[in-house]
Amino acid sequence: MKRIRRALVSVSDKQGLGELGKTLQDLGIEIVSTGETARELSGRGISVREVSQFTGFPEMLDGRVKTLHPKIHGGILARRANKEHARAAKNHGIEYIDMVVVNLYPFEATAAKPGVSEEELIENIDIGGPTMIRSAAKNFEDVAVVVSPDDYPALIEELRANRGSLPRETCFRLARAAFAHTAAYDAAISTTLDRRAAPAGETALPERLHLSFRKVTDLRYGENPHQKAALYAPLSAVRARGVAFAGQLQGKELSFNNLVDLQAAWNLVTEFDHPTTIIIKHTNPCGVASGTSLAESWHRALAVDPVSAFGSVIAFNRSVDPETAEELARLFVEVVIAPGYTPEARERLARKKNLRLLEMPSDSIPPEDLEAKKIGDALLIQTGDRLLTLPEGWKTVTARKPSPSELQALLFGWRVAKHAKSNAIVFARENQAVGVGAGQMSRVDAAKVAIMKARDLNHSLEGTVVASDAFFPFPDGVEVAAKARATAIVQPGGSKRDPEVIQAADRLSLAMMLTGVRHFRH
Repeated sequence: MKRIRRALVSVSDKQGLGELGKTLQDLGIEIVSTGETARELSGRGISVREVSQFTGFPEMLDGRVKTLHPKIHGGILARRANKEHARAAKNHGIEYIDMVVVNLYPFEATAAKPGVSEEELIENIDIGGPTMIRSAAKNFEDVAVVVSPDDYPALIEELRANRGSLPRETCFRLARAAFAHTAAYDAAISTTLDRRAAPAGETALPERLHLSFRKVTDLRYGENPHQKAALYAPLSAVRARGVAFAGQLQGKELSFNNLVDLQAAWNLVTEFDHPTTIIIKHTNPCGVASGTSLAESWHRALAVDPVSAFGSVIAFNRSVDPETAEELARLFVEVVIAPGYTPEARERLARKKNLRLLEMPSDSIPPEDLEAKKIGDALLIQTGDRLLTLPEGWKTVTARKPSPSELQALLFGWRVAKHAKSNAIVFARENQAVGVGAGQMSRVDAAKVAIMKARDLNHSLEGTVVASDAFFPFPDGVEVAAKARATAIVQPGGSKRDPEVIQAADRLSLAMMLTGVRHFRH
């Protein structure tokens, strides 16, 4: 057990500081502190020794230099069992510091502020704090280091139980957390400065990529039962975004595949302004529809492919109402995510004990605009596919222009195709996907799969439109769409055979528009 006799406390986040300070005082532990922290503790009637009194040297340079002193770092780094260290400490009047409680200037919160100046950003780079944390963590055999208010309750309980002492295993655990904390802090600074160096309006791909995550929870398994998996979150709460941080209202724990499907569903549903339902299976949309009400959109989406909807993940872009909940309760689904639920809807869905309900505010901050894929020991990094071109920027390349209703259907299908695995073909009407062919090795096969799925479910394809996530390399895909009685096509264009493809569309009396934008999804 390590007896704590003196603690240095200097925190930016004052949460829980009063209770911690009182505990230390009650246990007879001397508190050395700085600036605002010292004033906060003193204001609560807690006895504090100012750092300037401890070092015999005043704070200076607008507070940039206050703990960078041999009496501070000697008191932290001295190894108590080392006779030479003990002799040097005695000769230089260095008093031991047995605990360091430090959290850092809020650099990431400052960086996230709109229009933050470079000067304010630089002044929120902590120097003394990380130095003390690293010193204490290095000497964990003799010093406890605490970097988060979240650790205070357990620390207080342990100190009280052990009458002011801490076991080695606690000090070692806290040291590991401290090194992770400073690593994440430095990573945030490096990444932020790299981004600020990028040209205005561009998302910077950093020269150095720093990933600092903590394990949130172990998952039962990964994509398959023989694979281990866990969910990790950024060490900084400032960057905790995405469906993994939605509030779970009921149901058993989420699986690896649930989480992947949920993000795919939420990404797609946020593309739409009208009440919309998304039904996802293995990250692909198998039912997508909008309506004048959420219940109407649900009925339309389910009708697209009710067979595949079994065991699916569902996303809504409106709060779930009683009518939608009643219909939803008739089907076995894995997870539902929505901006909210009425009390009546919650009550109805609560009867399905295994159904996971997630609440994701519609105004939630979107995730950072960088995506990663691991290939062996390397990472591929790209900016997210946030672009959705609108018909105003599209080009009609056929003799016949699409009608207003065809244009709306083309836009709807284009939104869906953006979120289906490549190669992707979507047959759509104005507010509903009718057939989806995704993840095929050829584009014509994707068209045939979409047609087969639609016809197997007795959906008429007459008068539908077609959206393709990438160009048609040959006219055959256009010919298949026309044979299915589709009337218009939207695609990026860009093939060397575009003239042949366009000629085929004219020959078959199809309207065709080119977006100039591809949406591959591998």
